[in-house]
Amino acid sequence: MQLPTKSLERNLFRQGYKKIIAVDEVGMGSLAGPVVVCAVEFNKRFFNGRHKNLNWLRESKLLAPHQRTKFVNELLKEKNFAFRISYCFPKTIDRINIYQAARLAMRRSIIKLAPPRLKTFILIDGPNKIKSLEIKQLPIIKGDRKIFSIACASLIAKVFRDKMMTRYAKRFPDYGFEKHKGYGTKFHRVMLLRHGRSPIHRNSFKLV
Repeated sequence: MQLPTKSLERNLFRQGYKKIIAVDEVGMGSLAGPVVVCAVEFNKRFFNGRHKNLNWLRESKLLAPHQRTKFVNELLKEKNFAFRISYCFPKTIDRINIYQAARLAMRRSIIKLAPPRLKTFILIDGPNKIKSLEIKQLPIIKGDRKIFSIACASLIAKVFRDKMMTRYAKRFPDYGFEKHKGYGTKFHRVMLLRHGRSPIHRNSFKLV
């Protein structure tokens, strides 16, 4: 299995950048719940160290839930690391579409971290840059599988959103959100037909 590497981040620090911010989103294809974005920030001291507790860290889809939680807990112990979460709820998704909602959340999470007047570089999962950001950016297709810092953002976003959907399951118990986290499983579609839409369903999505 190919693991995400730290080579790009180390190279950027050698070029003189002081902070690296990586960003990823989760929940794009879900039928219910928010789209959640995590931006993570690392400084050079982190990449000068060795972190055995983070060996085998990889993007969220390649890990079991307990593994995701373990790695997130280990990341939160690190001193040279910070993160911010942003999200857009279904009403915003329905109003401006899912892609624009994810981009809006990305800008919000990055702005919370980006230090003024400090040479910062942003790594983005996906093919497109984020508009209206005057910071050097690099979009990377499948970046969560290739780049360590993007994989970290992927993990935190996934764990955060899964907790949100588990809480929603208690408010709307008919849909099984704790199992599928809002994605369009067969069970979820059957429950939609049986009970109709909940307040957290995305009305603009065809299956809803």
